[in-house]
Amino acid sequence: MKNATEITIFVLKGFTDDLEVHPVLFFLFLVIYLLTLMGNLGLVVLVIGDPRLHNPMYYFLCVLSSVDAGFSSVITPNMLVDFLSKNKVISLLGCATQMFFAVIFGTTECFLLAAMAYDRYVAIYNPLLYSVSMSPRVYVPLIIASYAGGILHACVHTSATFSLSFCASNEIRHVFCDIPALLAISCSDTHINQLLLFYFAGSIEIFTLLIVLISYGFILLAILRTHSAEGRGKVFSTCGSHLTGVSIFLGTSLFMYVRPHSSYSVDHDIIVSTFYTIVIPMLNPIIYSFRNKDVKEAMKRMFGKMVYE
Repeated sequence: MKNATEITIFVLKGFTDDLEVHPVLFFLFLVIYLLTLMGNLGLVVLVIGDPRLHNPMYYFLCVLSSVDAGFSSVITPNMLVDFLSKNKVISLLGCATQMFFAVIFGTTECFLLAAMAYDRYVAIYNPLLYSVSMSPRVYVPLIIASYAGGILHACVHTSATFSLSFCASNEIRHVFCDIPALLAISCSDTHINQLLLFYFAGSIEIFTLLIVLISYGFILLAILRTHSAEGRGKVFSTCGSHLTGVSIFLGTSLFMYVRPHSSYSVDHDIIVSTFYTIVIPMLNPIIYSFRNKDVKEAMKRMFGKMVYE
């Protein structure tokens, strides 16, 4: 514990030490961040404001958008400041806080994606009982459980990581305080931490992935039973966007956390973690909105009302 208190600040090294590139990266990620906020918060406003979108599917989408906005906001603003600053420092408490909320939002998104897959299974496989099977008594606890799982997971990793000693170096070769990057600079034995990361993150990833695969297995059966080409097209359009989002997010997070510590690569991991923490939150509103007929019609009604007024 004495060694752990010797370091009170960390230095986030970021993508590159080339200062000439920093202004370009600043404007690039500023645009991405603004698009992320506009897309996700706009989707939240759209779902809340349009009564025709008041059903479990869009409530899940609304919560997912709020999670994506929070996920990006935990990381991107600090990164933007670092691009314009020579001293890219973050306090020990700030680093722990950033990790805590990043794990919360990342884990919550995993559980939400699984809950959304189950919601689509219920809606398509047995549509007549959808309003009963996905009543507020079902979807509200699912949303609460997603956040609770994220908070519990964050508490485990944040407390385990910051109980280590950081006495050799305070330079984190990353754009934010990610768990593998901090384990790489610790002078303590990180074997237990690596096992926690592998088994906890792995269990969550595999559990949510199994729910998604099982749900879409039943959805595929429902599609095969549908004789109408129009009906099949509607099912594909409804589920295709969600399956795309799940594949991208779970695929990148599996690569980041469910693997041996010996395969940790600084350059590759910065790119991958930046993609799933910053780029994917920007893409999700596009994936879920532009391919969804109900959302597009709600947008037309909202903008039409604004023009009329």
